[in-house]
Amino acid sequence: MTSLPVAPVITLADTGAVHALLGGEPLVSGWVEIDQARVDRFADATGDRQWIHVDPERARRESPFGGPIAHGFLTLSLIPGLLDETVTLQQRMGVNYGLNRVRFTAPVPVGTKVRARFAVQRVTDVDDNGVQVEWMVTLEREGSERPVCIAQFITRHHF
Repeated sequence: MTSLPVAPVITLADTGAVHALLGGEPLVSGWVEIDQARVDRFADATGDRQWIHVDPERARRESPFGGPIAHGFLTLSLIPGLLDETVTLQQRMGVNYGLNRVRFTAPVPVGTKVRARFAVQRVTDVDDNGVQVEWMVTLEREGSERPVCIAQFITRHHF
């Protein structure tokens, strides 16, 4: 994902290790730069070619943001990869189970960096030696105190 170096990754080898994260300090990913090439690739993949994302000149002239910004859904789509860079799960299988509340609270200008804070809100045991984890994810933009996205991300892990 081309993020900058970050503190050592935590390794979780069983359901007990996941339960132990409940109520702890958020886990923080490395920074990842949002460049125009990434935004353009996302636009191509999704068909969302709105000019505020893919036309830098027009965005500089006409956008209230002063230049092009990343798609909100591009920002959201970074969450699984940032989690993988932050937490090593020694599991048989893991899946994204879904999202609950999602808010895009500030723009992500092209050329800025974002990172994620993952706080475990709930861990529920599921069948086959697994857990369902509800992560409160806060995506931050470097140099800004206001988060750019807040989401409840739900994953399942089978050890």
